[in-house]
Amino acid sequence: HVQLVESGGGSVQAGGSLNLTCVDSSNLLKRLSMGWFRQAPGQELEGVAATDRDGTAWYKESLKGRFIVSRDDAKNIITLQMDNLKDEDTATYYCAADLVTNEPSLLETQYYYWGQGTQVTVS
Repeated sequence: HVQLVESGGGSVQAGGSLNLTCVDSSNLLKRLSMGWFRQAPGQELEGVAATDRDGTAWYKESLKGRFIVSRDDAKNIITLQMDNLKDEDTATYYCAADLVTNEPSLLETQYYYWGQGTQVTVS
């Protein structure tokens, strides 16, 4: 079954960059639509970016231009490049997988498989 592991989080100053990675150990990535979500303390989970099996990307409108989602099916990874980070980007970031549809959705209900999260702190 699908198993997702995120990495790449950490602490960074405002204006800095981080590149998050999500590894799919099941080697099913080419069959998955993938999403990145985040949850800040006391806040609801929100969709950040998503990509379908063909690599079509979709972003939360306010993050366009700062965040880029990419996938490498041969390596079974997706990445989230985050530039010009701001304090409000501080959150736990999760990757999620959908084996059924082929839509780059930012709706958490579309996704069945989730990673454990990686913390991003911007100060």
